[in-house]
Amino acid sequence: MITQLIADVERPVAVTTASSDVGPALAARIRLERTSRVWSMDELSSRAGVSRAMISKIERQECSPTATVLGRLSGAFGISISALLANAEAKQERLSRREEQQVWMDPETKYVRRAVSPPAGPPLQLVEVELPPLARIAFPASAYSFLHQQVWILAGRLAFSEGHTVHDLRKGDCLQLGYPQECTFENPSASVNCRYLVAVIVR
Repeated sequence: MITQLIADVERPVAVTTASSDVGPALAARIRLERTSRVWSMDELSSRAGVSRAMISKIERQECSPTATVLGRLSGAFGISISALLANAEAKQERLSRREEQQVWMDPETKYVRRAVSPPAGPPLQLVEVELPPLARIAFPASAYSFLHQQVWILAGRLAFSEGHTVHDLRKGDCLQLGYPQECTFENPSASVNCRYLVAVIVR
């Protein structure tokens, strides 16, 4: 069953143009996080629930990880997805111009994630997300165990699930996440994008 769960989140996806801008930096960051902990690919695979083959392909830039795989890797490393996507060499600037903000697209669902905060922003990180119609993203509880998060809906609707609890969120609603558990972000609309802001503080 575990093997099947891993396979479900690891359908190979070719690197797309939208995500290729951060591809090399992301692959290098994942490799750096793994090797700095002196973890083998097998150990990271065990901790994250992501196959060794997939980790190897990501590090070699042969495929782009999905949002769910990124969530599993960030949980294993104990860092936020924003930190994982951030360029390790980024300058500690306090101003983030929109045209310079890093944008990443999930190659599977076309979910778009924009890092709004300046590089000097941590521990507070602001992330703008656009979820296409009927798109669904799931993250494991491990991705939330070290974070405090609030989700503010800017446009559209979001069906947000924390474990077995489902929140129907609409424009202007703001939800503070509870204790760490598996979470799912789903856009129930068949025609309208859902746009929301995530405020993250590392505990």
